[in-house]
Amino acid sequence: MPRNLYDDDHLAFRESVQEFVDRTLKPRTEQMLEAKSIDRDIWLEAGKQGLLGLDIPEEFGGAGAGDYRFNAISAEVISGFNAATSSCFGIHSDVCPPYIVDLGTEEQKQRWLPPMAAGEKICAIAMTEPGGGSDLAALKTTAVRAEDGDGWILNGSKTFITNGYQADLVIVAARTDPSKGAKGISLLMVEDGMEGFTRGRKLDKVGQEESDTAELFFEDVRVPAENLIGEEGMGFVAMMQRLPQERVGAAVSNVAHAKAILEETIAYAKERKAFGQPIGAFQHNKFKIAELVTAIEVAEAYVDDCVAAHAEHKLSAVDAAKAKWWSAQVQNDVLDECVQLHGGYGFMNEYRVARAWRDARVTKIWAGSNEIMKELIGRDLGL
Repeated sequence: MPRNLYDDDHLAFRESVQEFVDRTLKPRTEQMLEAKSIDRDIWLEAGKQGLLGLDIPEEFGGAGAGDYRFNAISAEVISGFNAATSSCFGIHSDVCPPYIVDLGTEEQKQRWLPPMAAGEKICAIAMTEPGGGSDLAALKTTAVRAEDGDGWILNGSKTFITNGYQADLVIVAARTDPSKGAKGISLLMVEDGMEGFTRGRKLDKVGQEESDTAELFFEDVRVPAENLIGEEGMGFVAMMQRLPQERVGAAVSNVAHAKAILEETIAYAKERKAFGQPIGAFQHNKFKIAELVTAIEVAEAYVDDCVAAHAEHKLSAVDAAKAKWWSAQVQNDVLDECVQLHGGYGFMNEYRVARAWRDARVTKIWAGSNEIMKELIGRDLGL
């Protein structure tokens, strides 16, 4: 089916992003795998290409695109290359900036947005805690007013934080008033070098090895009052309002990632021969590939509609939840079948399909587990 989401400007931007992938990312694939992170010079190059500031206004060094479809293009192209790189860039450029752009003071915008757009300072967001998972309202990290009245004293820990090991800036969700439940959560910007802010090891993940994921620890970290993002006690609301963008971005990446590997699998099925004919010519495989192509195109159509709705600021949290869980399920189902179609080669790390299969498994867990997404949808149905 033809896609009607993008116009000529978006397609031209797609070519620019693809050129960045081909020139900068692909030659560094093995290096990023070994380092379990994306080198700083790659971040800087992405900044020069305008890929990190799509949501950042021009006066603060960004592109000021004002059209979420450009974000979606970037996610599609980079996910087609590598899901881990896409997740790192996505957290930095798609998830974090809206908190500062929408809620930040003029001074905060001037201080943090230009280096973020340039790739000079890498940003992460720290929500998940070791004992909390998807239950953000139950977080235990605390921030209390300093006795001298100058800022906050932050204590606690976070885990599974994408970009956590390299991050120069971390948006931290902390409980500032234990008596108010979800209404007692605030957002604080923790900066690299603050005393008491430390990082654990790079976490040893099953997949997405190129992504630096870390534990973060806060021990009596003094955070200046001017690093409070938004209003005190409004952090939970701010996160809930911005999670739909994270989830639709995840959905875009999920579908694009699976679609790219499926296209490679189809090419493989045409070339690989068994019993005297291409394996794609066997009826079972032919039917299976037909199912996979259809599943991807149907998922893509729904996600495209969600992207279009979000570009017009009309995407609901429930529809974003549908897109997130369904795309993750389709992605994992499709990639599992792609491994099967590759046979023994599908289990070899030298084949992209094997890495993609491992990389995809986390998408049913992060950005709110699929079970939480279904809970949100069920509640909306009055169940």
